[in-house]
Amino acid sequence: MTRIITILITFLCVAPCLLRADSVPLDTNALATLAVQDHGRKKPFTTFAHEMLLTLSGKVELPVKNADGSISTLSPEEVILDLWFKPDGWDEKPIIMLNFLELKKKLGLPDDQKLFTYNELINKQPLLDILDEAQKLQQAGQGDSLTALQKEAEHLGERLKLFQDLVNGDKETVVPNPASANARWRSLFSASEGQIKVYTKEEAPLGDCEKVYNEGDIAQFNALIPKAVESLRSGAPQFYPSAASLQFEHQYMVLEPFLWAWVIYLTALIVLMLTALWAKTMGYRLTWALVLVGLGFELWGFFCRIVISGRPPVTDLYETVIWVSFIGMVFAIILEAVYRKRYFFYAGLPAAVLTLIVADSDSTILDSSINPLTAVLRNNMWLTIHVLTIVSSYAAFALTAALGHIALVMSLWGKRYAIAQGEVQFFIYRAMQIGILLLATGTILGGVWANYSWGRFWGWDPKETWALITLLCYLALVHGRLAGWWGGYGLAIGSVVCFLSVMMSWYGVNFILGQNGKSLHSYGLSTGGLSYATGFAAFEILFVAFIIAWNRRQKALQVPPTKKAASAEGFGSSDALPVK
Repeated sequence: MTRIITILITFLCVAPCLLRADSVPLDTNALATLAVQDHGRKKPFTTFAHEMLLTLSGKVELPVKNADGSISTLSPEEVILDLWFKPDGWDEKPIIMLNFLELKKKLGLPDDQKLFTYNELINKQPLLDILDEAQKLQQAGQGDSLTALQKEAEHLGERLKLFQDLVNGDKETVVPNPASANARWRSLFSASEGQIKVYTKEEAPLGDCEKVYNEGDIAQFNALIPKAVESLRSGAPQFYPSAASLQFEHQYMVLEPFLWAWVIYLTALIVLMLTALWAKTMGYRLTWALVLVGLGFELWGFFCRIVISGRPPVTDLYETVIWVSFIGMVFAIILEAVYRKRYFFYAGLPAAVLTLIVADSDSTILDSSINPLTAVLRNNMWLTIHVLTIVSSYAAFALTAALGHIALVMSLWGKRYAIAQGEVQFFIYRAMQIGILLLATGTILGGVWANYSWGRFWGWDPKETWALITLLCYLALVHGRLAGWWGGYGLAIGSVVCFLSVMMSWYGVNFILGQNGKSLHSYGLSTGGLSYATGFAAFEILFVAFIIAWNRRQKALQVPPTKKAASAEGFGSSDALPVK
């Protein structure tokens, strides 16, 4: 025992001496106080590095092959600092993402590879030809006629240009401009503009940091960063972000509240399902606790984004996706608190988990970066109310669709779950009422905002048109129920089918119709994601077709031949609910 203690003490004394300088991790808290002006705002270097690596490679960490054949995983800060301070050799490392199969084949690249080196791509003549054709179309005013191949080539060209700017130091705009709060910042050694100080290599605030970083002395680098930040701050102290605000954004990025939210929601769903037959009371209470904790993470995430950006979460598709998850769970919690039937958690939790996973899984389609609003969206109260109301209606309809799936799955067992199925069908109706009210209100408010911004209430813009189509779909579904055209079973089918109109209004206009660039809502449009949207729609259609076919087959087997002609086909069956 004495020998073991002696060896342990000796190891603890000697180990610090054996540590190499480059084994010391980067002090990201210190690095976060270095501000970078990017995309119209000032952000921590850590946030900047995270966003740059995602844009370049679609990854939050980069695997890099070492000289001995081993694989190291570099953090975003390490990658961007390497590109900035010691870029030699990075043009031979796979860092630039290319996923589009047709473009890979055109360039003669492997189909199964996603990351390529700068040198592999920059001199590809087919790529240069495609970019040249796209540029000519843009100059001729025919940008809306670009093919998917040309658009993907343009995106690749943007990533190559970003790589060049990072290596040249042009992207790292860290020198503040004392002219005004919104004046353009400069990189360390860029040409003089206005009152911005131009640094020589010897006097640059980050010169010593670069030297020790290249030497691998990370401990010394960590110690020098605060001094360099203060030197930069002195150039325009009135416009340089405070260390507290930069640290606040850094901690938001490190915490990843929306990732934790879906992890906790998934845990709550598992607990709810595992305790469906035993320990129901304890499991139900634990589910409630987990749901509230998950909602708390989402609340904190939205609070952080609002504080950082200084605006409501209405600027892009990513924020609408996480808003749908949040409001969907709010509706589920309220309705579950009223009815205490578990069904709202069974419906709301999977919808929230799926939505947040989608938001978290593909940064090239749903960009989580916090960017300032475009000019047309600024200082507009009607915009905030309109967008949040419309997107909240999507959350209610997502809840109805999830409840519809539950009711339709129950129908596979015939009358075994008849009472429970009737309850779920009624809950679909209740949630659908909320969605219709919100969508109708949001559409009217959209007209008020359109008049405020563009001088007209309605213009048959793709977004406006599909919002109206979606509203009419759900109104027809509810009125059909009131008229007795279909009962609860038909309402359940309609809740799933009509949600495809929400998907078209929410995703399709952005991903498909948005590619022509003709919408006045172009600030919210994007490209990509077509395979996800079409795959979801195909699954839903096949699911509903299977349910209808199964139930008709079961009725055909159960009903005597003499009564087949008089039997209901499902949509007007006896499961109709009383109008409430």
